Amino acid sequence: MPRKPRPRAHGGITLHQVAEQLEVSAITVSRALHHPEQVSASLRSRILEAVDRLGYVPNRSARLLASARSKTVAVLVPSLSNAVFVETLAGIHEVLHPLGYQVLIGNTRYDSDEEARLLRAYLEHAPDGILLTGLGQPPAIRERLTQLALPVVYMMDLTESGSGDERMCVGLSQTDAGQTLTNHLLAQGRRRIAYVAAQLDERVMKRAQGYRQALQAAGCYDPRLEVLHPQPSSIGLGARLLESLLREHPDCDAVFCCNDDLALGALFHCQRVGLAVPQRLALAGFNDLEASAWSYPPLTSVATPRHRIGREAAQMLIDVLHGQEPASRRRDLGFELRVRASTA
Repeated sequence: MPRKPRPRAHGGITLHQVAEQLEVSAITVSRALHHPEQVSASLRSRILEAVDRLGYVPNRSARLLASARSKTVAVLVPSLSNAVFVETLAGIHEVLHPLGYQVLIGNTRYDSDEEARLLRAYLEHAPDGILLTGLGQPPAIRERLTQLALPVVYMMDLTESGSGDERMCVGLSQTDAGQTLTNHLLAQGRRRIAYVAAQLDERVMKRAQGYRQALQAAGCYDPRLEVLHPQPSSIGLGARLLESLLREHPDCDAVFCCNDDLALGALFHCQRVGLAVPQRLALAGFNDLEASAWSYPPLTSVATPRHRIGREAAQMLIDVLHGQEPASRRRDLGFELRVRASTA
């Protein structure tokens, strides 16, 4: 029976003592903790059980000095309550957790100043790499990241093809998605199409750009039908914005909402006042949240691959950390227009 290890003078169990208890090498224990992919699942399970039982706490500072790697990744998203980013974080976790990485998650709250503050704070932890949401960081942040020479992968959006922007990114063309949804409304015979948006982050405004392009090409763009509100998005705001829009423009026959929360609020307002959808007013959202397929009528929306974006962004970062240059620094995962009864 393995003897009970004697703790260090300052009260902690050492890595070598854990190894002695299991009759394996200290290197094997270290690999199980920091490079789990290099150790069999059964052995790693035994090692983790022993680590918990003995109360071993890795000396993170010493490991950082020895390896020049912190095994941490900083991830900044604009919201921790929005299902879009929760699913993105889940995809990131699926890649990084099995490899022994810790994730420092920061909520920027759609605020560039908060994003800069979080970056400064997280850089003190010497992360191996960074995952950022969107491409619209202020020049000061971009310059700082360039100076550090840390690998950074940008999520949810894409650099312009052929622009010379060499940032690594995984996402979709927000502009193309906005244009595709607007063209669908045009194909249904709608001509007085409004764009209702809140929060007004860069991705929302790129969807607006696609909306304008489609309507301008069809010869029916009216800037008065753009409702751009800086307030955080919510179902209640969607209802209020639609009520205001129809009061000022009663001839509006379709509404493209920048996300499903606003679209569901607009749909609820129509039901409350007896406005037939889609006969009188077609409604569409964006991101295709789970509730959208179950509303009445079901909501047309653009499905975005946010879970896959998280996975592939994390994998791209890991590949770069292992010295592998990605085949493409611009990974377009596309989108899917899901046409349902709210427009068709």
